[in-house]
Amino acid sequence: MASTSLARSGNDQSTLIVGESAHAEGVERILATFRAIPDERRVRLAKKTSNLFRARQSAPGPGLDTSGLTKVISVDPEARTADVQGMCTYEDLVDATLPFGLMPHVVPQLKTITLGGAVTGLGIEATSFALGLPHESVLEMDILTGTGEIVTARPGGSEREQTLYRGFPNSYGSLGYSLRLRITLVPVAEFVAVRHVRFNDIAELTKALDSAVTNEAYDGEEADFIDGVVFSDDEMYLSFGRMVSADEIGADARPSRYDGIGDKQAIYYRSLQHESGVATDVLRIRDYLWRWDTDWFWCSRAFGTQNPKVRKFWPQQLLRSSFYWKIIGLDHKYDLGNKIGALKGEGPRERVVQDVEVTIDRLPDFISWFLREVPIEPLWLCPLRLLDKGDSTTGGAGTGAGRPWPLYPLEAGTTYVNIGFWSSAPIEPGTSESAWNVRIEEEVSKLGGHKSLYSDAFYDEATFAALYGGEHADRLKAEFDPDGRFPTLYDKTVRAR
Repeated sequence: MASTSLARSGNDQSTLIVGESAHAEGVERILATFRAIPDERRVRLAKKTSNLFRARQSAPGPGLDTSGLTKVISVDPEARTADVQGMCTYEDLVDATLPFGLMPHVVPQLKTITLGGAVTGLGIEATSFALGLPHESVLEMDILTGTGEIVTARPGGSEREQTLYRGFPNSYGSLGYSLRLRITLVPVAEFVAVRHVRFNDIAELTKALDSAVTNEAYDGEEADFIDGVVFSDDEMYLSFGRMVSADEIGADARPSRYDGIGDKQAIYYRSLQHESGVATDVLRIRDYLWRWDTDWFWCSRAFGTQNPKVRKFWPQQLLRSSFYWKIIGLDHKYDLGNKIGALKGEGPRERVVQDVEVTIDRLPDFISWFLREVPIEPLWLCPLRLLDKGDSTTGGAGTGAGRPWPLYPLEAGTTYVNIGFWSSAPIEPGTSESAWNVRIEEEVSKLGGHKSLYSDAFYDEATFAALYGGEHADRLKAEFDPDGRFPTLYDKTVRAR
Protein backbone atom coordinates (compact mmCIF):
# COMPACT_ATOMS: atom_id res chain seq x y z
CA MET A 1 0.00 0.00 0.00
CA ALA A 2 2.84 2.37 -0.84
CA SER A 3 1.43 5.87 -1.04
CA THR A 4 3.19 9.19 -0.71
CA SER A 5 -0.06 10.62 0.67
CA LEU A 6 0.58 8.65 3.87
CA ALA A 7 3.46 10.95 4.85
CA ARG A 8 2.36 14.54 5.22
CA SER A 9 5.32 16.35 6.65
CA GLY A 10 7.76 19.11 5.93
CA ASN A 11 10.54 16.52 5.92
CA ASP A 12 11.87 15.34 2.56
CA GLN A 13 12.16 11.55 2.75
CA SER A 14 15.49 11.68 0.91
CA THR A 15 17.02 13.67 3.78
CA LEU A 16 15.87 11.11 6.34
CA ILE A 17 17.47 8.02 4.76
CA VAL A 18 21.24 8.39 4.83
CA GLY A 19 22.70 5.04 3.76
CA GLU A 20 25.49 2.83 5.08
CA SER A 21 28.39 5.18 4.31
CA ALA A 22 27.02 8.06 6.37
CA HIS A 23 26.16 5.63 9.16
CA ALA A 24 29.74 4.34 9.24
CA GLU A 25 30.97 7.91 9.61
CA GLY A 26 28.58 8.47 12.50
CA VAL A 27 29.84 5.32 14.23
CA GLU A 28 33.45 6.44 13.88
CA ARG A 29 32.56 9.82 15.34
CA ILE A 30 30.95 8.37 18.48
CA LEU A 31 33.80 5.87 18.91
CA ALA A 32 36.36 8.68 18.69
CA THR A 33 34.63 10.63 21.45
CA PHE A 34 34.33 7.48 23.60
CA ARG A 35 38.07 6.90 23.32
CA ALA A 36 38.78 10.54 24.18
CA ILE A 37 36.95 10.39 27.51
CA PRO A 38 39.38 9.58 30.34
CA ASP A 39 38.94 6.14 31.90
CA GLU A 40 38.08 7.58 35.30
CA ARG A 41 35.12 9.59 33.95
CA ARG A 42 31.59 8.35 33.49
CA VAL A 43 30.41 8.26 29.89
CA ARG A 44 27.24 10.09 28.81
CA LEU A 45 25.55 11.07 25.59
CA ALA A 46 26.00 14.64 24.35
CA LYS A 47 22.30 15.22 23.59
CA LYS A 48 20.51 18.55 23.45
CA THR A 49 17.09 17.04 24.12
CA SER A 50 15.67 14.33 26.34
CA ASN A 51 12.29 12.82 27.13
CA LEU A 52 13.35 11.85 30.65
CA PHE A 53 11.61 13.59 33.54
CA ARG A 54 14.21 12.98 36.19
CA ALA A 55 16.88 15.57 36.82
CA ARG A 56 20.47 14.50 36.31
CA GLN A 57 23.66 15.53 38.01
CA SER A 58 25.87 17.52 35.66
CA ALA A 59 28.84 15.61 34.30
CA PRO A 60 32.23 17.21 33.63
CA GLY A 61 33.76 17.08 30.18
CA PRO A 62 32.28 16.26 26.79
CA GLY A 63 29.83 13.45 26.13
CA LEU A 64 29.49 11.02 23.25
CA ASP A 65 28.95 12.72 19.90
CA THR A 66 25.70 11.32 18.51
CA SER A 67 25.25 13.91 15.76
CA GLY A 68 25.91 11.35 13.03
CA LEU A 69 23.41 8.81 14.37
CA THR A 70 20.06 10.56 13.99
CA LYS A 71 18.59 9.16 10.76
CA VAL A 72 17.19 6.09 9.03
CA ILE A 73 19.83 4.03 7.23
CA SER A 74 17.53 2.10 4.90
CA VAL A 75 13.98 0.80 4.47
CA ASP A 76 13.25 -2.56 2.83
CA PRO A 77 9.54 -2.46 1.89
CA GLU A 78 9.51 -6.07 0.67
CA ALA A 79 11.00 -7.52 3.85
CA ARG A 80 9.13 -4.89 5.89
CA THR A 81 12.24 -3.93 7.84
CA ALA A 82 14.24 -0.79 8.48
CA ASP A 83 17.78 -0.20 9.66
CA VAL A 84 17.66 2.84 11.93
CA GLN A 85 20.28 4.82 13.81
CA GLY A 86 19.88 4.85 17.57
CA MET A 87 19.23 8.57 17.96
CA CYS A 88 16.65 8.78 15.16
CA THR A 89 13.41 10.32 16.42
CA TYR A 90 10.13 8.58 15.79
CA GLU A 91 8.99 11.67 13.90
CA ASP A 92 11.72 11.12 11.33
CA LEU A 93 11.33 7.33 11.39
CA VAL A 94 7.60 7.55 10.69
CA ASP A 95 8.15 10.06 7.88
CA ALA A 96 10.64 7.66 6.31
CA THR A 97 8.40 4.57 6.48
CA LEU A 98 4.89 5.91 5.79
CA PRO A 99 5.57 6.54 2.07
CA PHE A 100 6.09 2.77 1.80
CA GLY A 101 2.75 2.13 3.54
CA LEU A 102 4.59 0.91 6.66
CA MET A 103 5.14 1.99 10.26
CA PRO A 104 6.99 0.68 13.32
CA HIS A 105 5.05 -1.85 15.43
CA VAL A 106 4.75 0.70 18.24
CA VAL A 107 5.03 4.47 17.80
CA PRO A 108 5.38 6.20 21.20
CA GLN A 109 3.26 9.30 21.66
CA LEU A 110 5.87 12.06 21.46
CA LYS A 111 7.68 12.97 18.25
CA THR A 112 11.16 13.42 19.71
CA ILE A 113 11.36 10.07 21.49
CA THR A 114 14.19 8.20 19.77
CA LEU A 115 14.08 4.59 18.67
CA GLY A 116 17.11 3.77 20.83
CA GLY A 117 15.50 5.53 23.78
CA ALA A 118 12.23 3.63 23.38
CA VAL A 119 14.06 0.30 23.24
CA THR A 120 16.32 0.90 26.22
CA GLY A 121 13.55 2.71 28.15
CA LEU A 122 10.41 0.78 27.15
CA GLY A 123 8.08 2.85 25.00
CA ILE A 124 4.40 2.01 24.66
CA GLU A 125 1.35 3.05 22.62
CA ALA A 126 -2.08 1.98 21.47
CA THR A 127 -0.81 -0.96 19.37
CA SER A 128 0.91 -2.55 22.39
CA PHE A 129 -2.10 -4.74 23.23
CA ALA A 130 -1.38 -6.69 20.02
CA LEU A 131 2.20 -5.83 19.03
CA GLY A 132 3.96 -5.65 22.39
CA LEU A 133 6.70 -3.14 23.22
CA PRO A 134 9.20 -1.44 20.86
CA HIS A 135 12.11 -3.72 21.70
CA GLU A 136 10.10 -6.77 20.63
CA SER A 137 10.18 -5.64 16.99
CA VAL A 138 13.99 -5.44 17.03
CA LEU A 139 15.74 -8.10 14.92
CA GLU A 140 19.24 -7.01 15.92
CA MET A 141 21.03 -3.98 17.28
CA ASP A 142 24.60 -2.71 17.40
CA ILE A 143 25.36 -1.61 20.96
CA LEU A 144 28.38 0.37 22.12
CA THR A 145 29.23 -1.25 25.45
CA GLY A 146 31.27 0.00 28.37
CA THR A 147 34.39 -1.74 27.06
CA GLY A 148 34.30 0.36 23.88
CA GLU A 149 33.29 -2.73 21.91
CA ILE A 150 30.32 -2.76 19.54
CA VAL A 151 28.26 -5.92 20.08
CA THR A 152 25.57 -6.91 17.59
CA ALA A 153 22.88 -8.22 19.93
CA ARG A 154 20.30 -10.57 18.42
CA PRO A 155 17.93 -13.29 19.60
CA GLY A 156 19.46 -16.01 17.41
CA GLY A 157 23.12 -15.16 17.95
CA SER A 158 25.72 -16.44 20.36
CA GLU A 159 24.83 -16.78 24.04
CA ARG A 160 26.58 -13.48 24.71
CA GLU A 161 24.67 -11.72 21.94
CA GLN A 162 21.39 -13.18 23.18
CA THR A 163 22.16 -12.12 26.74
CA LEU A 164 22.71 -8.49 25.71
CA TYR A 165 19.66 -8.56 23.45
CA ARG A 166 17.49 -9.65 26.37
CA GLY A 167 19.17 -7.43 28.94
CA PHE A 168 19.24 -4.18 26.99
CA PRO A 169 15.53 -3.21 27.36
CA ASN A 170 15.00 -1.08 30.48
CA SER A 171 18.76 -0.66 30.96
CA TYR A 172 18.58 3.13 30.35
CA GLY A 173 22.17 3.47 29.19
CA SER A 174 23.63 1.48 32.09
CA LEU A 175 24.97 -1.16 29.67
CA GLY A 176 25.61 0.95 26.59
CA TYR A 177 23.94 2.76 23.73
CA SER A 178 22.36 1.45 20.54
CA LEU A 179 23.98 2.72 17.35
CA ARG A 180 21.90 0.79 14.81
CA LEU A 181 18.67 -1.16 15.16
CA ARG A 182 17.03 -3.36 12.57
CA ILE A 183 13.30 -3.43 13.21
CA THR A 184 10.29 -5.03 11.60
CA LEU A 185 7.50 -2.86 10.21
CA VAL A 186 3.76 -3.37 9.77
CA PRO A 187 1.46 -2.23 6.93
CA VAL A 188 -0.82 0.75 7.46
CA ALA A 189 -3.87 2.21 5.77
CA GLU A 190 -4.28 5.88 4.99
CA PHE A 191 -6.85 6.60 7.70
CA VAL A 192 -7.82 5.53 11.21
CA ALA A 193 -11.49 5.38 12.18
CA VAL A 194 -11.86 5.85 15.94
CA ARG A 195 -14.70 5.03 18.32
CA HIS A 196 -14.64 6.71 21.73
CA VAL A 197 -16.81 4.63 24.09
CA ARG A 198 -17.90 6.19 27.35
CA PHE A 199 -18.05 4.23 30.62
CA ASN A 200 -19.27 5.39 33.99
CA ASP A 201 -17.67 2.70 36.12
CA ILE A 202 -14.12 1.35 36.22
CA ALA A 203 -15.25 -2.27 36.66
CA GLU A 204 -17.40 -2.00 33.54
CA LEU A 205 -14.55 -0.42 31.59
CA THR A 206 -12.11 -3.12 32.74
CA LYS A 207 -14.42 -5.90 31.63
CA ALA A 208 -14.82 -4.33 28.18
CA LEU A 209 -11.07 -3.71 27.90
CA ASP A 210 -10.19 -7.28 28.83
CA SER A 211 -12.54 -8.63 26.18
CA ALA A 212 -11.30 -6.20 23.53
CA VAL A 213 -7.64 -7.09 24.12
CA THR A 214 -8.37 -10.82 24.02
CA ASN A 215 -10.43 -10.59 20.83
CA GLU A 216 -8.57 -7.66 19.24
CA ALA A 217 -12.04 -6.26 18.58
CA TYR A 218 -14.84 -4.37 20.29
CA ASP A 219 -18.57 -4.77 19.64
CA GLY A 220 -17.92 -6.90 16.56
CA GLU A 221 -15.44 -4.50 14.93
CA GLU A 222 -11.69 -5.15 14.69
CA ALA A 223 -9.35 -2.88 16.62
CA ASP A 224 -5.81 -1.98 15.54
CA PHE A 225 -5.33 0.58 18.33
CA ILE A 226 -6.69 0.64 21.89
CA ASP A 227 -6.15 3.21 24.63
CA GLY A 228 -8.29 5.16 27.06
CA VAL A 229 -8.65 8.14 29.39
CA VAL A 230 -10.10 8.37 32.91
CA PHE A 231 -11.41 11.83 33.75
CA SER A 232 -13.19 10.90 36.99
CA ASP A 233 -14.79 7.93 38.74
CA ASP A 234 -17.90 8.32 36.57
CA GLU A 235 -16.42 9.58 33.28
CA MET A 236 -13.96 7.41 31.41
CA TYR A 237 -13.40 6.32 27.83
CA LEU A 238 -11.90 3.56 25.76
CA SER A 239 -10.83 4.51 22.24
CA PHE A 240 -10.75 1.85 19.53
CA GLY A 241 -8.98 2.69 16.27
CA ARG A 242 -9.29 0.72 13.05
CA MET A 243 -7.19 1.37 9.94
CA VAL A 244 -9.37 2.10 6.91
CA SER A 245 -8.85 3.06 3.28
CA ALA A 246 -9.99 6.23 1.54
CA ASP A 247 -12.76 4.23 -0.12
CA GLU A 248 -14.13 3.17 3.27
CA ILE A 249 -14.41 6.67 4.68
CA GLY A 250 -15.96 8.09 1.52
CA ALA A 251 -15.10 11.01 -0.72
CA ASP A 252 -17.01 13.53 1.41
CA ALA A 253 -15.27 12.69 4.68
CA ARG A 254 -13.28 15.45 6.35
CA PRO A 255 -10.61 13.91 8.59
CA SER A 256 -9.98 15.65 11.89
CA ARG A 257 -6.66 17.28 12.74
CA TYR A 258 -5.36 18.09 16.18
CA ASP A 259 -2.02 19.63 15.20
CA GLY A 260 -2.96 23.31 15.28
CA ILE A 261 -3.59 23.41 11.52
CA GLY A 262 -7.15 24.13 10.46
CA ASP A 263 -9.21 24.31 13.64
CA LYS A 264 -6.52 25.57 15.95
CA GLN A 265 -8.79 25.20 18.98
CA ALA A 266 -9.19 21.43 18.45
CA ILE A 267 -7.65 19.46 21.34
CA TYR A 268 -7.57 15.71 20.98
CA TYR A 269 -8.34 14.60 24.53
CA ARG A 270 -11.33 16.94 24.67
CA SER A 271 -12.69 15.30 21.51
CA LEU A 272 -13.20 12.09 23.49
CA GLN A 273 -15.73 13.60 25.85
CA HIS A 274 -19.46 13.14 25.27
CA GLU A 275 -22.54 12.47 27.37
CA SER A 276 -23.03 8.75 26.68
CA GLY A 277 -22.55 5.94 24.20
CA VAL A 278 -20.08 6.16 21.32
CA ALA A 279 -18.54 9.15 19.54
CA THR A 280 -16.69 8.62 16.25
CA ASP A 281 -13.80 10.34 14.50
CA VAL A 282 -11.51 9.83 11.49
CA LEU A 283 -7.87 10.91 11.26
CA ARG A 284 -5.16 10.41 8.68
CA ILE A 285 -2.68 7.82 9.91
CA ARG A 286 0.11 10.33 10.56
CA ASP A 287 -2.25 12.66 12.41
CA TYR A 288 -3.48 9.73 14.49
CA LEU A 289 0.03 8.65 15.44
CA TRP A 290 0.82 12.17 16.70
CA ARG A 291 -2.62 12.95 18.17
CA TRP A 292 -1.15 13.25 21.66
CA ASP A 293 1.97 15.27 20.77
CA THR A 294 0.32 18.63 20.02
CA ASP A 295 -0.85 19.12 23.60
CA TRP A 296 1.49 16.60 25.24
CA PHE A 297 -1.64 14.62 26.08
CA TRP A 298 -3.27 17.31 28.26
CA CYS A 299 -0.15 18.74 29.88
CA SER A 300 -0.11 21.84 27.66
CA ARG A 301 -2.81 23.29 29.93
CA ALA A 302 -0.04 24.01 32.45
CA PHE A 303 1.45 26.46 29.92
CA GLY A 304 -1.88 28.15 29.15
CA THR A 305 -2.04 26.97 25.55
CA GLN A 306 -5.46 25.38 25.99
CA ASN A 307 -6.91 28.78 26.84
CA PRO A 308 -8.68 29.78 23.58
CA LYS A 309 -7.38 33.36 23.78
CA VAL A 310 -3.78 32.19 24.25
CA ARG A 311 -4.08 29.41 21.70
CA LYS A 312 -5.31 31.83 19.04
CA PHE A 313 -1.95 33.61 19.02
CA TRP A 314 0.32 30.70 19.98
CA PRO A 315 2.54 29.81 16.96
CA GLN A 316 1.41 26.56 15.37
CA GLN A 317 4.99 25.29 15.16
CA LEU A 318 5.28 25.56 18.95
CA LEU A 319 2.24 23.34 19.55
CA ARG A 320 4.37 20.26 20.11
CA SER A 321 5.94 18.37 22.98
CA SER A 322 9.52 19.31 22.08
CA PHE A 323 8.78 22.98 22.81
CA TYR A 324 7.05 22.21 26.10
CA TRP A 325 10.17 20.25 27.03
CA LYS A 326 12.20 23.43 26.79
CA ILE A 327 9.88 25.07 29.30
CA ILE A 328 10.15 22.03 31.58
CA GLY A 329 13.94 22.27 31.34
CA LEU A 330 13.80 25.84 32.59
CA ASP A 331 11.50 24.77 35.42
CA HIS A 332 13.94 22.03 36.44
CA LYS A 333 16.79 24.51 36.42
CA TYR A 334 15.12 27.46 38.16
CA ASP A 335 12.11 25.90 39.97
CA LEU A 336 9.86 28.32 38.10
CA GLY A 337 6.60 26.55 38.94
CA ASN A 338 7.00 26.88 42.69
CA LYS A 339 8.31 30.44 42.41
CA ILE A 340 5.30 31.51 40.36
CA GLY A 341 3.02 29.63 42.76
CA ALA A 342 4.56 31.46 45.70
CA LEU A 343 3.76 34.81 44.07
CA LYS A 344 0.13 33.66 43.95
CA GLY A 345 0.20 32.67 47.60
CA GLU A 346 0.33 28.96 46.84
CA GLY A 347 2.49 26.42 48.65
CA PRO A 348 5.14 24.20 47.05
CA ARG A 349 4.11 21.29 44.85
CA GLU A 350 5.63 17.90 44.18
CA ARG A 351 6.05 16.80 40.58
CA VAL A 352 4.15 13.53 40.04
CA VAL A 353 5.01 12.32 36.55
CA GLN A 354 4.78 8.56 36.23
CA ASP A 355 3.69 5.60 34.12
CA VAL A 356 2.89 2.41 36.01
CA GLU A 357 1.69 -1.03 34.99
CA VAL A 358 -0.62 -3.40 36.78
CA THR A 359 -2.28 -6.58 35.58
CA ILE A 360 -5.71 -5.93 34.18
CA ASP A 361 -7.47 -7.65 37.10
CA ARG A 362 -5.90 -5.07 39.47
CA LEU A 363 -6.81 -2.06 37.32
CA PRO A 364 -10.05 -1.29 39.26
CA ASP A 365 -8.13 -1.44 42.55
CA PHE A 366 -5.45 0.99 41.40
CA ILE A 367 -7.76 3.45 39.64
CA SER A 368 -10.18 3.54 42.58
CA TRP A 369 -7.32 4.12 45.02
CA PHE A 370 -5.72 6.78 42.84
CA LEU A 371 -8.89 8.79 42.26
CA ARG A 372 -9.64 8.65 45.98
CA GLU A 373 -6.15 9.48 47.25
CA VAL A 374 -4.24 11.51 44.62
CA PRO A 375 -5.46 14.93 43.41
CA ILE A 376 -4.50 14.42 39.75
CA GLU A 377 -6.58 13.87 36.62
CA PRO A 378 -6.95 12.75 33.86
CA LEU A 379 -5.17 9.39 33.64
CA TRP A 380 -4.15 7.64 30.44
CA LEU A 381 -4.78 3.91 29.99
CA CYS A 382 -2.87 1.74 27.54
CA PRO A 383 -3.22 -2.08 27.53
CA LEU A 384 -0.23 -4.25 26.63
CA ARG A 385 0.69 -7.86 26.20
CA LEU A 386 4.17 -9.10 25.43
CA LEU A 387 4.52 -10.25 21.86
CA ASP A 388 7.33 -12.50 23.08
CA LYS A 389 6.14 -15.79 24.57
CA GLY A 390 9.34 -16.23 26.56
CA ASP A 391 10.14 -19.73 25.29
CA SER A 392 13.59 -21.06 24.41
CA THR A 393 13.10 -20.49 20.67
CA THR A 394 13.22 -16.72 21.12
CA GLY A 395 16.65 -16.54 22.66
CA GLY A 396 15.57 -16.20 26.26
CA ALA A 397 18.61 -17.92 27.72
CA GLY A 398 18.97 -17.19 31.41
CA THR A 399 15.91 -14.97 31.64
CA GLY A 400 13.55 -17.33 33.44
CA ALA A 401 10.51 -19.07 32.05
CA GLY A 402 7.79 -16.65 30.98
CA ARG A 403 9.83 -13.52 31.80
CA PRO A 404 11.86 -12.91 28.65
CA TRP A 405 13.06 -9.36 29.45
CA PRO A 406 14.81 -9.59 32.84
CA LEU A 407 15.25 -5.90 33.70
CA TYR A 408 11.48 -5.33 33.43
CA PRO A 409 10.13 -8.79 34.14
CA LEU A 410 6.59 -8.75 32.78
CA GLU A 411 4.91 -12.14 32.45
CA ALA A 412 4.34 -13.49 28.96
CA GLY A 413 0.70 -14.25 28.22
CA THR A 414 -0.60 -11.69 30.74
CA THR A 415 -2.56 -8.52 29.99
CA TYR A 416 -1.23 -5.41 31.72
CA VAL A 417 -2.53 -1.87 31.69
CA ASN A 418 -0.19 1.09 31.66
CA ILE A 419 -1.58 4.05 33.62
CA GLY A 420 0.01 7.42 32.92
CA PHE A 421 -0.39 10.54 35.06
CA TRP A 422 1.67 13.67 34.62
CA SER A 423 1.11 16.62 36.89
CA SER A 424 1.93 17.87 40.39
CA ALA A 425 0.31 17.74 43.80
CA PRO A 426 0.57 20.05 46.82
CA ILE A 427 3.16 19.07 49.40
CA GLU A 428 1.20 18.45 52.56
CA PRO A 429 2.44 19.81 55.91
CA GLY A 430 4.71 17.39 57.73
CA THR A 431 5.43 15.25 54.65
CA SER A 432 8.53 14.92 52.53
CA GLU A 433 9.00 16.43 49.07
CA SER A 434 8.62 12.94 47.58
CA ALA A 435 5.64 11.76 49.63
CA TRP A 436 3.15 11.45 46.76
CA ASN A 437 5.55 9.52 44.55
CA VAL A 438 6.54 7.18 47.37
CA ARG A 439 2.89 6.44 48.18
CA ILE A 440 2.25 5.61 44.54
CA GLU A 441 5.31 3.35 44.35
CA GLU A 442 4.13 1.50 47.45
CA GLU A 443 0.60 1.03 46.09
CA VAL A 444 1.88 -0.23 42.73
CA SER A 445 4.17 -2.73 44.46
CA LYS A 446 1.32 -3.82 46.74
CA LEU A 447 -0.70 -4.65 43.62
CA GLY A 448 2.18 -6.57 42.06
CA GLY A 449 2.93 -3.94 39.40
CA HIS A 450 5.90 -2.02 38.08
CA LYS A 451 6.55 1.55 37.11
CA SER A 452 8.60 2.98 34.27
CA LEU A 453 11.92 4.56 35.17
CA TYR A 454 11.95 7.63 32.91
CA SER A 455 10.97 9.84 35.85
CA ASP A 456 11.84 10.21 39.53
CA ALA A 457 12.12 6.97 41.52
CA PHE A 458 12.59 6.58 45.27
CA TYR A 459 13.06 2.85 45.91
CA ASP A 460 15.69 1.58 48.33
CA GLU A 461 18.29 -0.65 46.69
CA ALA A 462 16.81 -3.96 47.90
CA THR A 463 13.31 -3.14 46.64
CA PHE A 464 14.69 -1.87 43.35
CA ALA A 465 16.72 -5.03 42.83
CA ALA A 466 13.66 -7.20 43.45
CA LEU A 467 11.68 -5.26 40.85
CA TYR A 468 14.27 -4.62 38.14
CA GLY A 469 16.51 -7.58 37.54
CA GLY A 470 18.54 -7.94 40.72
CA GLU A 471 21.43 -10.38 40.26
CA HIS A 472 20.77 -10.58 36.54
CA ALA A 473 21.42 -6.84 36.27
CA ASP A 474 24.67 -7.32 38.17
CA ARG A 475 25.78 -10.08 35.80
CA LEU A 476 24.97 -7.94 32.76
CA LYS A 477 26.97 -5.07 34.23
CA ALA A 478 29.96 -7.28 34.94
CA GLU A 479 29.88 -8.67 31.39
CA PHE A 480 29.33 -5.52 29.34
CA ASP A 481 30.63 -2.69 31.54
CA PRO A 482 33.12 -4.24 33.96
CA ASP A 483 34.94 -0.94 34.59
CA GLY A 484 31.80 1.04 35.34
CA ARG A 485 32.07 3.52 32.45
CA PHE A 486 28.29 3.97 32.66
CA PRO A 487 26.25 4.46 35.85
CA THR A 488 24.45 1.43 37.23
CA LEU A 489 20.72 1.22 36.58
CA TYR A 490 20.03 2.17 40.21
CA ASP A 491 22.49 5.06 40.14
CA LYS A 492 20.99 6.38 36.93
CA THR A 493 17.28 6.06 37.69
CA VAL A 494 17.12 6.60 41.46
CA ARG A 495 20.26 8.51 42.35
CA ALA A 496 20.05 10.62 39.14
CA ARG A 497 23.73 10.14 38.31
